[in-house]
Amino acid sequence: MQTLHIKTPSPDGAERGADGARQGPGRGLTPLLAGAATAVAAVGATLALTGYGSPLRAPCTLFFLLVAPAAAIAAHLRGLEIFGRTLSALAGSVVLNMLVAQGMLAVHRWSVRGGVVAVTALSLALLLPALVREKARSAKRPQG
Repeated sequence: MQTLHIKTPSPDGAERGADGARQGPGRGLTPLLAGAATAVAAVGATLALTGYGSPLRAPCTLFFLLVAPAAAIAAHLRGLEIFGRTLSALAGSVVLNMLVAQGMLAVHRWSVRGGVVAVTALSLALLLPALVREKARSAKRPQG
């Protein structure tokens, strides 16, 4: 007996191609938003580290301080749904920022630049194991 696989159309009208990528309207929106968020975060970190007096300095730096740790934490939460992963990553980001601020205030070494550097270092330290694990996982997969 043969099983017939019937493809039902997606509710938003976008079809999936042979490689599983979306086709149709909105197919490139996620990478575009990720690139824009990365650019805003990079501008925020750069403005904070250089001390340039721009009106965009505070919002872009705050965006960087929330997104950098959240992205690193979200890399470890691949098994969760998108809403749960986003909420958990943002909560973890707030906790990490509060711990950095509390630690810097406790040792009387508070500075904006120091906070940005500390959050960046901790975010990279959180992200590296996830990248190594993903690299090892992709090396184990058959290439055929």
